[in-house]
Amino acid sequence: MSDNHVGELVELLELERLEDNLFRGQSRDIGTRFVFGGQVLGQALSAAQRTVDPSREAHSLHAYFLRAGDINAPIVYSVERTRDGGSFSSRRVVAIQHGQPILNGSISFQEPEAGYEHQMSMPEVPAPEDVEPMPAMSAEQLGRLPEKTQRWLGIDGPFEFRHVWPRDELRPAKRPPYQHIWFRLTAPIADTLSLHQALLAYASDFHLIGTATLPHGISYLTRNMQMASLDHALWFHRPFRIDEWLLYSFDSPTSQGARGLARGMIYTRDGVLVASTAQEGLIRVREG
Repeated sequence: MSDNHVGELVELLELERLEDNLFRGQSRDIGTRFVFGGQVLGQALSAAQRTVDPSREAHSLHAYFLRAGDINAPIVYSVERTRDGGSFSSRRVVAIQHGQPILNGSISFQEPEAGYEHQMSMPEVPAPEDVEPMPAMSAEQLGRLPEKTQRWLGIDGPFEFRHVWPRDELRPAKRPPYQHIWFRLTAPIADTLSLHQALLAYASDFHLIGTATLPHGISYLTRNMQMASLDHALWFHRPFRIDEWLLYSFDSPTSQGARGLARGMIYTRDGVLVASTAQEGLIRVREG
């Protein structure tokens, strides 16, 4: 079953080329109300990759989520070849659905080259084998949730997550705004770096803005809670494999004005920093 889910996700990122700079991607229903933001990020990166010399690797992605995506409709990606310089290439991507943009993004690529290196050390955490998988919710617990949420929590997805400090999302306790989560794709894939990067863009949207809820004793399951990604930044530092364990280390420096800011650093299990993320999201309690 894991192989099937991984194969479906890889296929989701293999866009149909409509024109030189125009691509179409399908939407996948993973139980969320709208298209999962990570899907749009991964497909936008995949579209941009298709317009760049394969020798150049993505090193940064910056995107704004403009509208919620319709799970039942495909998404068209329009790529503008902004610049191809001596060592860098820049692309602008607009994701379009029902004639309106749902995401604007800018992605930069670089020809690999040597340079000075340093990195922050990986936090000291238990190895992924020493962290218990999250237990499934009971039928009674699931029955108290909306049908769409039940499907989201009941689907066996292509990624495995192991929380170093798990919490009960139905009864979340207040705690400091940081967390560590091991994750990996559940089946091996090809060695192509561009594919691993697109899949990391997809996975980078999981759990990020949720870090900003930790000090407040709330979660995405809290009644009348409205949460949505507003923007997303992703920097690739070094090569990696997403079908091997990676540690996603999160913190949230601030929340205010119904918005929360969260940051993340992604390490290999031997402590190599491979990517960094940042995201601001809407965190709003609706009336009624």
